[in-house]
Amino acid sequence: MNVVRSDLARTTFAVLFIGGLLFASFWIMRPFLAPLIWATMIVVATWPLMLRVQDRLWRRRALAVLVMSLALLLVFVVPLTLAITTIVGHADDIIGWARGLANFQLPSPPQWLRSLPLIGEPAAQLWTTLAAEGARAMALRAEPYVGQIAKWFLAEVGSFGVVFMQFLLTVALAAVLYADGEAWGRWMIRFSIRLAPARGEAAVRLAGQAIRGVALGVVVTALVQSLLGGIGLAVAGIPFATVLTAVMFMLCIAQIGPVLVLVPAVVWLFWGDNTGWGTFLLVWTIFVGTIDNVIRPFLIRQGADLPLLLIFAGVIGGLFAFGLVGIFVGPVVLAVGYTLIDAWVHEQQARAGAATSPDSIDR
Repeated sequence: MNVVRSDLARTTFAVLFIGGLLFASFWIMRPFLAPLIWATMIVVATWPLMLRVQDRLWRRRALAVLVMSLALLLVFVVPLTLAITTIVGHADDIIGWARGLANFQLPSPPQWLRSLPLIGEPAAQLWTTLAAEGARAMALRAEPYVGQIAKWFLAEVGSFGVVFMQFLLTVALAAVLYADGEAWGRWMIRFSIRLAPARGEAAVRLAGQAIRGVALGVVVTALVQSLLGGIGLAVAGIPFATVLTAVMFMLCIAQIGPVLVLVPAVVWLFWGDNTGWGTFLLVWTIFVGTIDNVIRPFLIRQGADLPLLLIFAGVIGGLFAFGLVGIFVGPVVLAVGYTLIDAWVHEQQARAGAATSPDSIDR
């Protein structure tokens, strides 16, 4: 009996020691967790590209790592840095615009609106009614909320130095993972097999597919939409096109889309009787606002088929949980969890289907 008590006490203390060691390790690594997750996401998503680069550089891993690290600086860090600096540089303008909503008032309806057949006169009357009553009241109601949102957003991106260091740390960690990616992959497979011998390796591969799908679908689609939208704004002569492009990139990452920026620009052009440029930007807005319906599903399905609501929740939740870096980390974490749980749920069904198949009955 004494031997059993001794073994129980030793096991209890061993578990407490291991738990305390893990907690201390995570506490020490806490500043590096978000960059490490982000670097892992980038490396997993771009690993096939890195192997192709290595083949073209005489199969020299060091040269491939150098090229991929420089590419990450150009593709990820530089655009995000420019976007953040542009927004922070115009912080006073953004807050002033938000506060100016209290004095907002619609002008009189433009002449082209009255000249529209059938709907012209009713639309002009509705415009006049809104200008006299509804628009100002709506602006007064929205002004406190818009001001709070603008201040919160600028506070998130205002800590530019910390965010920039996180970006650089992410690139450095990605270079380390690129240099010895095969060993890290084998270690993760062995670790997953220790946790779940039956499905450990499959779980790691499913996680990699989910990461690749989110990275391609979210980031690449946002980059394409924001660049096309920014080109349209610049061509149409919209002021602060660079700032609006940066805002569009953030909105596209959050799965909201560029329409919230492009539509007001179209309305602004029509208000100024710039009908030609307004029509051009309207057509361009329809094209840019709907192109993600083609690009995103195609890119995401290269990795894993994920619901759009899952990506949206991951972006918003990740932003609140991890800050700006969480825009990328959040959807990846949810996508990995969703993919693994979905595979586990359908595994029993697949086994039951295989057991009742004609081949299994014949055997």
